[in-house]
Order: sequence, then C-alpha cells, then structure tokens
Amino acid sequence: MAKSLFDKTYIGKMKLKNRIFMSPMGTTGEADGAYCNEGIDYFEERAKGGAGLIITGANVVSTKYEPRPCTELSDFHHVERLNMLIERCHAYGAKVCVQLSPGLGRQQFTDPFTPPYSAGSVGAFWFPNLICKPFSKEDIHYLVEKVGYSASLAVNAGADCVELHAYGGYLLDQFHSVQWNNRTDEYGGSLENRMRFTLECIEAIKKNVPDTMPVLVKFTPHQRVEGFRTIDEGIEMAKILEKAGVDALHVDTGCYEEWFQAITTVYSKEGYKLDIQKAIKDIVSVPVLGDGNLKDPEVAKKAVEDGILDYVGLAHQMLADPYWPKKVKAHHEEDIAPCVGCNECLLAGFSGKHYYCAVNPLCYAEKAYALPLPNGQKRNVLVIGGGPAGMMAAITAKRRGFDVDLYEKENKLGGTLWPAGGPDFKADVLKLIKYLETQCQKLGVNIHLNTAITKDNLEGDYDKVILAAGSTPAMPPIPGIDTTVLASDYLTHQATVGKKVVVIGAGLAGTEAACDIAGKDGDVTLVEMCPDILFTANHCLNNDQHLRKMVKDRGVKVEANAKVTNITPTSVTFERDGQTMTLECDTVLNAVGFRPNNQLEDLLDEKYDEVAVIGDAVAPRKILTAIHEGYHAIRVME
Repeated sequence: MAKSLFDKTYIGKMKLKNRIFMSPMGTTGEADGAYCNEGIDYFEERAKGGAGLIITGANVVSTKYEPRPCTELSDFHHVERLNMLIERCHAYGAKVCVQLSPGLGRQQFTDPFTPPYSAGSVGAFWFPNLICKPFSKEDIHYLVEKVGYSASLAVNAGADCVELHAYGGYLLDQFHSVQWNNRTDEYGGSLENRMRFTLECIEAIKKNVPDTMPVLVKFTPHQRVEGFRTIDEGIEMAKILEKAGVDALHVDTGCYEEWFQAITTVYSKEGYKLDIQKAIKDIVSVPVLGDGNLKDPEVAKKAVEDGILDYVGLAHQMLADPYWPKKVKAHHEEDIAPCVGCNECLLAGFSGKHYYCAVNPLCYAEKAYALPLPNGQKRNVLVIGGGPAGMMAAITAKRRGFDVDLYEKENKLGGTLWPAGGPDFKADVLKLIKYLETQCQKLGVNIHLNTAITKDNLEGDYDKVILAAGSTPAMPPIPGIDTTVLASDYLTHQATVGKKVVVIGAGLAGTEAACDIAGKDGDVTLVEMCPDILFTANHCLNNDQHLRKMVKDRGVKVEANAKVTNITPTSVTFERDGQTMTLECDTVLNAVGFRPNNQLEDLLDEKYDEVAVIGDAVAPRKILTAIHEGYHAIRVME
C-alpha cells in the first residue's frame, strides 16, 4: 500500500499520528539549564500545529568538560520543566523525543585561551590555532554513564523516546571522523573503534529506558566536505548502528566546515539531502527520518511516497509556521508562512539570544506577543507602503478587527522583496510576497495600488498611521554614477546587462546579483571599498559560507579595498594603496546600498496623533525588522 504523509505509523511500539516531525534545534533555558516557560510555550505551539513527533534540541548530559550551550538534562530538578513541556505536547496528540548530547567538543563556544575537549588533539573550530585536549578513557566512561542517567531522567519526565546526538561534527561525530580522531587507543583507528563511544552511549540508554521506548540516533553518513567522510563509510556506520539495536535512524549531512550542507540556507536546493537519505534507507530495515529543505508540501509528500523517507522533518519551517502540518492536511498551503532560509533564528541563537524568526514575530514569544482579541472597538489604520513591513502591519490590523487602507505607489505589492528574490536561487523570498499578499486579500485589506501618498492627497481620519514606504537605491557622489544600471532594476528584470559586468558594492545585493549574472555565463567583477565582500552583511555563518562558495564556484572576481573614483558606460576606475586601476566592461551595476524613504514623517506627525515609522523607512535593514516592526506597531495599539 502506498505511503502518505498523514499515515498513522509506529516506531517500535510508539504510535504516531502522521509522518511529520519537528527536527531538533537547540533551545535556550533557565540559568540552571532547565526549560523556560517561553520554551515550553514554543514547543506546545508546534504540537498544536499538528506535528506527529517533536524532537527537542540537544539536552547536554554534563557540564563537567564544557559550558552549557543549550538546555540540560543532568539532574533530577531538570525533570519538572521537561515534564511540563511533554505533557502540554501530549495534549495535542504529539509524541516527544528527547535528544541527549554528551557535548559539542571542538565546536563549543569557548574563548581563545581555553582549549576545548575533543576526540583528539586537533584545532578548535572557532579558534583553529587552539589545540583541543583529548578526552581520557575515564572521561569517556563518565560521559557514557551520564548519557544513561539522563535517559532515565527523560523516562521520569514522560518522554516517548530518546535520540542520541551523534551528528554534524559535534562531539560523537568527532570521534567517528578520521579528520578529528587521531587517537591510538580503543576509541580510535578503525571505524568500529571510532564508533565505540557512540555504541556505549546507545547501550547505556537502552539499560536505562523501558524495552518499549524507542531509541533513535541522528548521525551524518556523508559530511560533503572534500577529504571528509563519504557515503561508503556512512553506509557501514548505518549497518553498525542498526546492529546495535536502534529503532530508527535520523540521517543528516554536513558539518561546520560547510555548515550549509547541514542547516538549510536561502541558497539551498529543495530536498538536497535526499540522495544520502535514500542511500541509507536502501540498506537498513529500521525507519529513516530526514530533513533538509523539505518545506514544500509536494516535495515532502513525494519523499514519503517514493519510499526515501519514513518521516519528514521540518526545522526552521516550524519556526516560521507551526501550523504547517494542519494547513497541508486541510489543503490550505497558501496560508503557510514560508521559511525564507535567512537563518535569523540561528544567528540569534549564536549571538546569545533566544530564537527569532524573520517571518513569525511570535516565535519563542507565543504568549507574550499574542494579539489582543478583537473587542468590537472600531479603529482606522492608514498604511503607506506595500512592502513586507506595510503588509504585515495591514494584516495584523485586520486580525485585530480594524479597518485598513494600504497605499502603494507601484502597481504591485512586495517592495524590496522583489529584488531580494530576484536571483533564481532565492525564489523562497518571492513565496513570502505571495503569502503576505494572499493574507491581505483574504482579510479584506483595502489596497490602493499605483497611488503615492503626498501632502496633496493625504486625507482621512485615522487612529494610527504606519509609514512603511521602504527605501530607494543610493546614488553616491561618484562621477558617472548616473550611467550605471541599478542592481534592483536588474534583479527585477527591468534592465539587462552585457557579458562583461562590473558590480559596484559587494554587500548581499551586489554579491547575489554578481552570482546571478555569472550563473548565466557572464564575466563579473565585484568592486568593494571594504576589505572583503559581505564585510557589513549581518547574516549567519552558514549563509555566508554558502554565498562565498557560490562566488567561487561561479568564477566571480573580486577587487576589495577599492575606492571607485570614476565610472563610464564601459569602465570603472578605482584606487587602492595609492594606485589607480581601470576595469573595462560593457555594463556597470550599482549595488552600493539604499536610503530610507521617510520624507513624509514630519507631515504625518503634524496631522496625526499616532504615527509609526517602520521597516526600511527607518533605515535599510532586514526582512526580520520589517515584519516584526509591522506586527508590533499594531500589536501595541490600545
């Protein structure tokens, strides 16, 4: 019988209501490592949204060797909050798998002076010149015992199953990998020896949980970095793990050296891990779980129907829209808030904050930022600008029961999301435009296109005015700048370029435009006044790695530390280190940045009591700031 996404199934003796699981993502907790109330609310919302299985982020079993990076399950007192989380998820029919980790090893966030522990004497990831301290055999035995004890605590908390954290270049995967494990004892050398630590952890877990509780392992059979593990060894690992008695395998790819192979970016192709997941599925008899940009419902369905995956995982998409499962089941895919692969969630976590989601202001603030319920009080809201900030403000106002007029000077909604989603490798951004526009239409926002608000037509009584007029390309005082083609015009297909192009400005827009042109056989050079491309881009490491790889793979040339002094239609002249150089070309693309459209602010302040300037009208920034400011500008209305 054909498999489907919404089958009722079993992993071992654990019954699941569908084949959709929330993939593990580390979460912040209280000072003692226990889950915080916000974290409990966050998981509860994903259970409410219809996921059949929720896998928590890593819970470390000890802080003896490294600082706690996320939540912890090492003490009897951690059980209470974990139990609260599990019980609230159970109320919605979701099962909860508690992920256990012996540590991060060389990946841990340390200082440049304190060597982290690892499998062998290798460089730390964040500080490559800092050589790690290998764990002694006694240390390993201690961590194995702690893994077993933590499994018993998960049982006390009411967990339905546990998953061992053994992937992605973290501690257990460091033991698995020859590039990090240079030991000469029984924990190094052959594959069986390198997997010994993991197998001892599995044995310790199984000794401390009931026979009826499934044990899962998440592992990386292919690291997809040159010179690192390939699928041949990964297949042997899968066989060893199955022989050890695990009930299911959670298959991943990548490691921090090419982090985008593990954690999806806006540049990732759909289902980019499926080839590796299929290779494992073909040789094991236990169920296989997998994730990796499977957020398109049709891609997810096909992965199950084709027998590649038994269970489809969603990670960042579950942050963007916890209700993905319910909306897909009800055939309301148009109402799914799409993850755009920006990894603002990851960037926030690695900056010491809790998760944020660019398209979902309620992520990790499900109760604190909930909208007041409509109370029948009529309010009138004017929104100037139909980009992401303006559309989110309008949507939020309608959800509060207010009347909304939205004015957009162009003939379509979307604003600077259109050039942001212009490259063919960033189509997910265009899905956000469609989603926001659909919600505006469904909610009945009064939309006025082709209408610019000026002092001559500004009229009407409004309780609040939202200035979300966005930004326009900057034109720096460089001779000949007026002869350039705007990067935004190229990315929105309003302008074409030749075969030999110079792009001035190597921020996100310029670098992405250069990659887009180079991908169409263009000869492209980026000219940047900063020391490097993407120098001012405030984005996550995996996005940065992925885009830089694209620059390299597509042959984009770079001239950094270059101050442009003159532009003609066929050349760009720049200075560097006291020398003047000229690049010949047939097109010059201007990607030097944007300036805010805030000219109406003073006029609005004179006419209306409540005015909020949001998004790029404040300063050119991110999708996250636009969406969040649009939401909160209306949420806080009294």
